[in-house]
Amino acid sequence: MEEYDLIIIGAGVSGLAGGMYSARLGLKTLILGASSGSEMPVGGTITVTNFVENYPGFIRISGIELAEKMRKHAEIYDLATIKQEKANDIRKKGGKFLVKTDEKEYLGKSVLFATGTKWRDLEIPGGKEFKHRGVNYCALCDAALYKNKTVCVVGGSDVAVRDALILSEYAKKVYIIYRKEKVRAEQANLELAEKNERIEIIKNTNVLEVKGKDFVESVVLDKKYKGKKELKLDGVFVAIGHVALSELAEKLGVKLNLKDEIIIDRKTSKTNVEGIFGAGDVTDRPFKQVIIGVSEACVAAHSAYEYCSNK
Repeated sequence: MEEYDLIIIGAGVSGLAGGMYSARLGLKTLILGASSGSEMPVGGTITVTNFVENYPGFIRISGIELAEKMRKHAEIYDLATIKQEKANDIRKKGGKFLVKTDEKEYLGKSVLFATGTKWRDLEIPGGKEFKHRGVNYCALCDAALYKNKTVCVVGGSDVAVRDALILSEYAKKVYIIYRKEKVRAEQANLELAEKNERIEIIKNTNVLEVKGKDFVESVVLDKKYKGKKELKLDGVFVAIGHVALSELAEKLGVKLNLKDEIIIDRKTSKTNVEGIFGAGDVTDRPFKQVIIGVSEACVAAHSAYEYCSNK
């Protein structure tokens, strides 16, 4: 059985940064590409972001390119190993942690959870039935399928607005349908959407149902829009938030908040379980940003170094 000083579960930008930092500190480090419940590739959710414009040092860079640079940076250290294996189980074993994947079992002195999140499902009639048949969760992945068609984005976050901007490059019409009055996007992105002739924001409105035959044909609204509650569409893009992938951490007794996010110490990235650390979107920090997740992971790597040094 392969043994490591630190096993990082999750190979998004937080996991990759943590792996780079821990290897620099001399820890034999394993970075596992995903955890149960996640289907994201190495690089994580940032890989489905069109452009990143708020990461220091890069005025404008694609999410895929940023993730690739971080992967290459981690891989230059011989002590860092990245494997695209899904961690399905974890338990304590003799003062260490046994991590099981579909392929192997690994033993680690310490573990960093950088498992991130998954998209929250659209739990309304038709939401699951039409998944991948007009109901989508990744605008960057699927926007090209809707060239010259009409689509909507359900949600009012910055992600929803960015998705609408991506879709407007292909679709002839993009609706943003949000249940509240104030769209919660970064001001620069919101201004771009408001100036875009292809984008229209429908506020204070909920989507009640997705309808169609073989594929999505319309959505039902709880309020009339231009005299009708049914809006004809070719596609629905869901941007209503994420669910923290914290099941494995919880199994070890790690404390979670009411959103199932891992509670960490702000100074050390430690959890309540000795030898277990957390970083990135899976943690309880409310402001979710790439730079914050990367920072938390580097702090966690240093804390893991101190922990392993005293073992």
